[in-house]
Amino acid sequence: MEGMLKPGALQGKTILVTGGGTGLGRSMGKYFLELGANLVISSRKKEVLDRTAEELMKETGGKVLAVPCDVRKYEEIEQVIAAAESTFGGLHAVLNNAAGNFISPTERLSHRAFDIVVDIVLKGTYYTTLAAGKHWIARKQPGVFLNIVTTYAWTGSGYVVPSACGKAGVLALTRSLAVEWAKYKIRSNAIAPGPFPTEGAWSRLLPGDLVKKFDPAQRIPLQRVGEHQELANLAAFLLSDYSGYINGEVITIDGGEWLRNGGEFSHLEMVPDQMWDMLEKMRGK
Repeated sequence: MEGMLKPGALQGKTILVTGGGTGLGRSMGKYFLELGANLVISSRKKEVLDRTAEELMKETGGKVLAVPCDVRKYEEIEQVIAAAESTFGGLHAVLNNAAGNFISPTERLSHRAFDIVVDIVLKGTYYTTLAAGKHWIARKQPGVFLNIVTTYAWTGSGYVVPSACGKAGVLALTRSLAVEWAKYKIRSNAIAPGPFPTEGAWSRLLPGDLVKKFDPAQRIPLQRVGEHQELANLAAFLLSDYSGYINGEVITIDGGEWLRNGGEFSHLEMVPDQMWDMLEKMRGK
């Protein structure tokens, strides 16, 4: 669970992390700082951002710019990019991490609840991508996008339908711009994480005893959830020059979860040995 890349691997790069004040965004941002990057973090809550920026600078000795921003508002994203340009002299990479979600039967959701999730996940990502992309293209500057999606972006999933719709759109955006903007030396990739526990997100999605009842580790072939450093390692690699020939890819990091639960007979691992013995006798040697 140690850092994967050599010291200085992100030296001289300025990276914007949306939703960077808490959770996985904070963990990934911390590792970028440890590798020498300048970090720009954004979210809607200024007090959270300011506190995180102060903590990260103390922990790493790096430079962090905290800029409040609602990714659903294009003008605010442009202001974040301008602030990064003014403070650090440029912006080199964007990690589209901001998201929102509800776990609910779809018929119980209002159209406004649907809008909230899709607007943050999809609109927020394409607004940020469009603003940064235009900025880079106008300056003839290379850039890298890394988008956080989910494995149900391609399978779909009940009870998180707005999120599934939004993430599927982000995946399509990733692959489409990987082709269209490659001529500008702009790469686009995505990560589909499995369960990486964060106190805030998990308590909201699965309150009370539901976390214990629906233990995600039981759905994963490796029988454990992910460590934040594992995700940070992958994100740093995909934002670094070491991944310069990777473009339009989505990399799953979920311990085999979606493959197991997508397989029709995968759950037969629950069958005890005695029953397998009985079935073997029934069909003959």
